[in-house]
Amino acid sequence: MSAPAAASVLDFDEILAEIGEFGRFQRLNYLLICLPVLFAAANSLSYVFTAGSPTYRCYVPGCDSLDKPDYGAEWVSIAVPGSWSKRGHFTPSTCDRFMANGSRSVSESEPWNPWPLHQCSAENFTAETERCRQFVYGSSERTIVQQWGLQCQENLWKLAFVGTMHFAGLVLGTALSGYLADRYGRKHVFLICIVFMALTGVAQALSWDYTSFLVFALLNAVGTSGVYPLAFIIGVEMVGPRKREMSSIVLNYFYAVGEALLGLSVFLPDWRQLQLALSIPPLICVGYFWLVPESVRWLLARNRREQAGDIIRRAAKVNRRDISMELMASFKQQELEAETAPEYGAEGVLAEQKDDKIWLAIKQVAGSRILMARYAILLLIWAVNAIVYYGLSLNATSLSGNQYLNFALVCLVEIPGYSLAWLFLRKLGRRLALSGSLLLCSITCVGSGFVTLAQEDWIPCQTGVEGRHSWSCANWLVVTLFLVGKLGITSSFAVIYTFTAEMMPTVIRSGGVGVMSTFARFGAMLAPFVPLLASYYEPLPLLLFGGLSLVAGLLSLLLPETFNRKLPDTVEEAIALGNQNPPFSR
Repeated sequence: MSAPAAASVLDFDEILAEIGEFGRFQRLNYLLICLPVLFAAANSLSYVFTAGSPTYRCYVPGCDSLDKPDYGAEWVSIAVPGSWSKRGHFTPSTCDRFMANGSRSVSESEPWNPWPLHQCSAENFTAETERCRQFVYGSSERTIVQQWGLQCQENLWKLAFVGTMHFAGLVLGTALSGYLADRYGRKHVFLICIVFMALTGVAQALSWDYTSFLVFALLNAVGTSGVYPLAFIIGVEMVGPRKREMSSIVLNYFYAVGEALLGLSVFLPDWRQLQLALSIPPLICVGYFWLVPESVRWLLARNRREQAGDIIRRAAKVNRRDISMELMASFKQQELEAETAPEYGAEGVLAEQKDDKIWLAIKQVAGSRILMARYAILLLIWAVNAIVYYGLSLNATSLSGNQYLNFALVCLVEIPGYSLAWLFLRKLGRRLALSGSLLLCSITCVGSGFVTLAQEDWIPCQTGVEGRHSWSCANWLVVTLFLVGKLGITSSFAVIYTFTAEMMPTVIRSGGVGVMSTFARFGAMLAPFVPLLASYYEPLPLLLFGGLSLVAGLLSLLLPETFNRKLPDTVEEAIALGNQNPPFSR
C-alpha cells in the first residue's frame, strides 16, 4: 500500500523553484490565456448596447422631415408631451404625442399619412394625446429596439430580460465548465468555451427575432462564463507561490480593459456589427490547441506524469534552466509506481475515499451553528456584490453625458479597484478590507444619488458668468462619485474571493467558493431590472445600491479575520478561526 504515498511526493511548487516561477515559458502562455479574456469580458456586457434603449420620441407628421427628422427641434415641446427640468431642458415623451387640431387620429390598421399641417405652432395641437408607431431617434445608435419594435414602457421588461437570460447562462456555464475542467482538463474545456462563445456570438448577431436573440444570448453566456474562471485557474496553476497574487490581479486588469472596449461601440452603432466584431476574433484561439499546454498540476493530480514531464522539460528549456537528476529520477520512480497501482487512479479507491471525506465535511458544516451563520453572511455579501457590481455597470449608460465615455470609465476604474484590493489585503487584513470596500461603495453611491437630485436646483460650481452655475460640473461630480462607488465594489469583489477561500476547510474549499459564486450569479439576475426603478424616482437605483452595500459592509465585521493564519484543513480548524472574533466564537 505504499504506492499512493509515493505518488503524492512530487510537489509542483518545488519543480517551479528549479525551472522558474514565472519565466519566459510562463509569461508567454500567461499572455495567451489573457487575450481571450478581453473578448469574454466584452461579450459579458455587450447586451448593454445591443439590447439598450436608444433615445427616441414620436414622429410628428407635418413637422418632422421624412428624410432627416431632428430629435431636438425647437418645436418639439409644442407637439410632444414631456417634462421640463429647472434649467429649462425639455425631455420629450417616448411614445405619446399631442393630437392635431381638426384632424382625425390615425389608427394602427391604417397606413401612415402625414397630417396637413403647414406650421408647427401651439394652435395646431390639442391637449389630448395619442400613441404613435413611428419614431425619431436622438442618435445613430441601432439596437434590437428598432430591429423588432421594442419601443415604449410596456417593452422595457423585454430589454431587461435579455440581461436576466445572460446571467442565467452564467449560472449554468460556471457550474458546467468547472466540473468539466476538473474531469477532462483545463486546456480543452477552456478552448471549447472560447469557440462556443464565438460561435454563439455570431449566431446572436444573425438572430431573426427576439426569441432567437434570447436563446443565443443564453448560450453565449454559457460559453463566456467558462473563459475567465478557467484562465484564472490555468494562470494560477502555472506560476509559483510568490506570483499567484500577481497572476490573478493582472488577469483582472485584462478583464476590465475588455469591458471598457465596449465604449468603442460608438464607432459601431449597429448592434449586429458590434456583436460580430466581438465574436469573430476569438476564433483565432483555435490555434491554442497546439500553443497552450495543459495544467501540469492537473496532470500530476490525474497521475499523468509522462505528459507533465514533457511540459516541464519544455518549460525548463524555454526558461533556460537545468532540471536536477533527483527530480527526473523522482518522475521515473513515480511513473513506475503509478503503473503498478492502477487502483489508485481517479476512478479508484482514493477517489471514493475523497468523496466520502467531502460528504462528511458537508455534514459537519451543516451541523455547526457557527459555520452556518458565517456562511449565510458570506452568501448575502456575495449576492450584494453581484447585484451592485453589475447594477452599476448597467446603470452607467443612464448617467448624464456621453454614455460610451461613462461606460468606459466605469469599466476602467476596476483597474485601480483591483489594485486597491491588493493593497487592502496586505495592509488591513481580510475583514477590514472587505468592510471598508463595501462602506466606500455605500457612501459614494448614496452621495451620487443625492447629487443627482441636487442637479435640478444648483451645484456650487461657478462658471465665468457671475451667479450662474455649471450643469457639466454637477454632472462630473455625479460621475466621479459613481466611479468611486464602482471602485469600492470592485475591490470588495476581489477581496471576497480570497476571504471566502480562507474560511473554507480544504476538502470543500473549491466547491464552497463555487457555491458562493453560483449564488452570486442568481443575485446578478436581478441587476438588469434595477435601473428601471429610475423611472419612478431617479436616484432610487443608486440609493438601493448604497443601502445594500452598507448592510453587507456592517455584516462583514462579524466574520473572523484570516490574514496570516493557517488555511483550515478540517471543519474543526475552520470553526476555530473565529475564536477571537465574537459573536460566532463558539
